[in-house]
Amino acid sequence: MLPAVDEAFRREIEVFLFLEARLADESRYEEWEALVTDDVHYWVPNGRADYDPATRLSYVNDNRARLGTRLRQLRTGLRHAQTPVSPMRRTLANVEVLAVDHAVDEALVAANQVVYEVAAQSTGELRAWPGRVTYRLRRVEGAWRLASKTVELVTSGDALPNLTFLL
Repeated sequence: MLPAVDEAFRREIEVFLFLEARLADESRYEEWEALVTDDVHYWVPNGRADYDPATRLSYVNDNRARLGTRLRQLRTGLRHAQTPVSPMRRTLANVEVLAVDHAVDEALVAANQVVYEVAAQSTGELRAWPGRVTYRLRRVEGAWRLASKTVELVTSGDALPNLTFLL
């Protein structure tokens, strides 16, 4: 059973998620990075997110330091797998607030996502990356921040092109 949340709370969550998606789409990495907590976990599992990422291979399994390194590399403009930067747009749908912990001011939220990417640095192919995203959001100094993001790709069982951007 999903928790009862009022429309103002739901809208506040959606506004944050839409901003996070737009900043990633537009390669606005400094602004995107400002949305994450110091203990953020960014995970793209190989298959369903039903395992400990320390025990099995994942496409991405970043803590705050590793995510910072990834973002610094992207900001240089010299990351050849993203030169030129892939034009992207993502859509979010079916946003659900799964749980709210008022004691620590956190919310567990999930949404369906499709990232549309044009592989500008290679084939020019339009790629679609559909998946289910689970976010743990935490309010820090009055504003929502991303404490974790897990992206379960629909196609994770298939051979995938290089994941050189933020999902």
